[in-house]
Amino acid sequence: MAIDTRGETADKPSGEKKAKRTSPALFYRQVIAELRKVIWPTRKELISYTVIVLGFVLIMVAIVAGLDAILTEGVLRIFGGA
Repeated sequence: MAIDTRGETADKPSGEKKAKRTSPALFYRQVIAELRKVIWPTRKELISYTVIVLGFVLIMVAIVAGLDAILTEGVLRIFGGA
């Protein structure tokens, strides 16, 4: 659901005037308000998530490196190589 902070309706016909730009101060206040709504992870959760992501990345690197080595060997056998 969209929140209209300027008091204008979101579904205006295209022929009407454009909405005013948001001032930097209003934008900053809106960003701070949204950041207050965020549920930040605890230190333990953050470490856990980081370990999981790094583990996943290492597994994917190993898979891609393995496939690269296999395909390289196959291409060199088919087309010959030094």
